Amino acid sequence: MAAQLVSKSERAYIQASLQATPPLRADGRGLLDFRTVLLETGVAPLANGSARLNIGKMPHEGGGGTEVLAATKLEVEDIELGDGADGGRVVCTVSCSPSAYPHLSPNALDELQYDLTVILQQTIGHPSLHPQNLTIIPRKKSWLLNVDAVILSDAGNTVDALFLATRAALWDTKVPRTRAVEYHTPESSKEATDSASAMDVDNREAVPTVSGFDTRDMVRTAADFELPDYWDEGEVLHGQDKWPICVTLNLLPPTHFLDATPPEEASAPVRMHLMFSFASVVSPRLQSMRLSGPGELGLTQLKSYISDGEKYARELFNALETKLREEDIRRNVKARDRFALR
Repeated sequence: MAAQLVSKSERAYIQASLQATPPLRADGRGLLDFRTVLLETGVAPLANGSARLNIGKMPHEGGGGTEVLAATKLEVEDIELGDGADGGRVVCTVSCSPSAYPHLSPNALDELQYDLTVILQQTIGHPSLHPQNLTIIPRKKSWLLNVDAVILSDAGNTVDALFLATRAALWDTKVPRTRAVEYHTPESSKEATDSASAMDVDNREAVPTVSGFDTRDMVRTAADFELPDYWDEGEVLHGQDKWPICVTLNLLPPTHFLDATPPEEASAPVRMHLMFSFASVVSPRLQSMRLSGPGELGLTQLKSYISDGEKYARELFNALETKLREEDIRRNVKARDRFALR
């Protein structure tokens, strides 16, 4: 997002190399090849879901790479006090480490963080993607899902890395199971009733329990909730398949390329960010789109690039899905073993 400064001669050299036959890139990749993507989930023990993603960390790719840490945290909101919304809320925040952008002033860094936050919030927070299991007690209490992402280093293709890490963190998120609780005053004994004639006694016949806590069928009249203890730490956040990923097309007519490094990003006149949701394998949905750069695109070109972007996004989605399922199995085994030792 924050363009690296390159000279006119360097820009012309990079553009000529990308448009050559065959095209040439500094790290030897093809135009549509990604750098190595490393992903690990469950890296933040206190979060409800987390993931760390790195693109381009291998030595032959320059080392370092673009690294993003994403985590989710659930908080209880009281709807009756006006703190939240019925059905829950999703709030996204993106922070950038100053060490990742040493050339930016504090004001420019704030603008970059705001820009990335808007992109993520408008996409992830869209009503069509809203999870259905953020309600605790209808019209009383709900979950606030905070999605926080930190860009630790930027070696290009930041938006794609941001959405990949966010999707992985949301996939890893577990919503604590809740059980509604309603408190009834225990029935007083007959002797106590006789000796306290001046006391108002609630003669309810539907409370035969001694404890005074009844957790059966009381969602409508529940006053509070409790958290049962399970080995899996809760249920999966609904809509795992709907969370979108982003693929960025760096346009250099008549060609385009993926996973650009900072000098390549500075040499591309237009970048197109396409966010696709693959809830339906047959007909994926273009969740959002964003153009950046001084260049222009015609409607015919736009449709063609969207079609190409869908194909690239599907390949990226399938690879990420495979990795996430492997991580899910690994995390579940560790959680079950840890619970057994308690």
